[in-house]
Amino acid sequence: MKTTYKQKLFLYFVVIFALFTIGIFLFEQSREREHKTEALEEKLDAYANLISGELRVESGELRVESGELNNSQFSILNSQLNNNSQLRLTLIDRQGNVLYDNEIKETFQMENHAQRPEIKTAREKGKGRDIRVSLSNDKEYLYYAKRFNDYYIRVALPYDIQLRHFLKPDNFFLYFIIAFFVVMLFLINYVSNRFGKSIQQLRDFTYLIENENNSQLSTLNSQFQKDELGEISKKIVENYLQLKKNKKEIALEREKLLQHVHSSEEGLCFFAADKSVEFYNGLFIQYLNTITDEANSNPQSVLTDISFERITSFIAHREKTDTYFETQISKQGRNFVVRVNTFDDNSFEIIINDITKQEKMRQMKQEMTGNITHELRTPVTGIRGCLETILEHPLEPQKKQYFIESAYQQVLALSDLIQDMSLITKIEEAPQSFKLEAVNLENLLTNLKNDLEIFLQEKNIKIEWNLTGNVIVNGNRNLLYSIFRNLTDNAIRYAGTNVTISIKKYNEDKDFYYFSYSDSGIGIAEEQHLSRLFERFYRINEGRTRDTGGSGLGLSIVKNAIAFHKGTIVAKNKSGGGLEFLFTLGKES
Repeated sequence: MKTTYKQKLFLYFVVIFALFTIGIFLFEQSREREHKTEALEEKLDAYANLISGELRVESGELRVESGELNNSQFSILNSQLNNNSQLRLTLIDRQGNVLYDNEIKETFQMENHAQRPEIKTAREKGKGRDIRVSLSNDKEYLYYAKRFNDYYIRVALPYDIQLRHFLKPDNFFLYFIIAFFVVMLFLINYVSNRFGKSIQQLRDFTYLIENENNSQLSTLNSQFQKDELGEISKKIVENYLQLKKNKKEIALEREKLLQHVHSSEEGLCFFAADKSVEFYNGLFIQYLNTITDEANSNPQSVLTDISFERITSFIAHREKTDTYFETQISKQGRNFVVRVNTFDDNSFEIIINDITKQEKMRQMKQEMTGNITHELRTPVTGIRGCLETILEHPLEPQKKQYFIESAYQQVLALSDLIQDMSLITKIEEAPQSFKLEAVNLENLLTNLKNDLEIFLQEKNIKIEWNLTGNVIVNGNRNLLYSIFRNLTDNAIRYAGTNVTISIKKYNEDKDFYYFSYSDSGIGIAEEQHLSRLFERFYRINEGRTRDTGGSGLGLSIVKNAIAFHKGTIVAKNKSGGGLEFLFTLGKES
């Protein structure tokens, strides 16, 4: 059975107090015995002084240099002994010879007493005592010896039951000590309970922590004793609860940070001051393997690979004020920006960012600027030429009208170009501005056919569709119209004459409609152009002429409008001739 802290505490107190009590008791017993022994010595000392005084009165200054006593001295000694028959009296000279002993008649046969303990003590201190068995008669005595001028008087009492009883301490103090000890046991038990309860509650607190039972911690905190230990215990619980709360908040923030780092489009790696790796994300390793010659999973290779020489040089030789460094690395046809941020504790982070897409976007913007410039230059140049001709040369009314009409056509082309560019920009940058509604595609195609009837008849182009079921798209009517309008305009311009345009829905699921838009025209001979048809201002003919009209943005508008409706589009040549567009439209945009 495991001993509780309360039991241990009670046992410790009992042992300590028991040892203290026993010590006090033994000390008191020893002191009482000493006091009784001293009282008995005083009596024996009085006997010795009395005998010595009697001997001086009868004999004057007592001298025992001869080693013998006269009759007068014997009679004095014997008379004193008659008054106390238990007393043993011994007279010893300075050399330790026994001159007289009332228990032993033939004193000359007795050993020299100079080395007896009581005689040795008396020689040094004037008096001495000892309890031992006599070598002369085998009896146990309490000896008391006192030194006078040239002799010792030794008085002894038999160490019998009576004398032992006399020297035995009184038991009253023992009873008092026992009673006091019992009372103290109750007090110790009370103190142990108070201390033990707080300790028990602290132990319960640790169990609740292990079991993560937060609901009982608050209840436990209100049950501590109202003393110093209880206050300390309450503070421990309060600090733990606060610490756990803070730890939970920190863990949550750390989790958010780690999720952010892992989902970041930048490769991140954190290094300690000793250049050991603390944390990195998977994208850092991916970019690192793209840049370095040999693939590995050790992020520290960024500090040793020659491709990062400028980075390692900055880290090795930077000043305290140098906290940021950036460089660009081109490798494997990709462009990377590598940045270093250093911190006050000399730790640092290395960030690798793939800017290949941004570089391509920059190049595309440059190409876009060039394309727009080229596309605007043609109508603006035409308008300027017409107006200069009218203003600078006298013209016949018929010629003048011709140049005015030409300028007007160029203005219309310029207006179409600006309108198409504005539509693409709006789709890309402000898609939320388009109103959504339920659009019936069959009605929309009917309106489209009516709008283009004249142009279709000019080239003998038929348009037909097969939409099984009632095809309803929740989207923007104008953008859906622009998809089919631009595809049809493209067919009118480039497919040729005597062409049939076929529109059909060939599949459907819970999220999308699947469409095929095809013509029976001339198609595209060189298939490498098919993947670039949806680029802005892209034309198959290298001369970039505008003989067939159009802004060069029609199919780009188609792609962006379909993307607005959560769909995709591809172009392909039909096996029987002509061009086919396969695209999807989301039922809910």
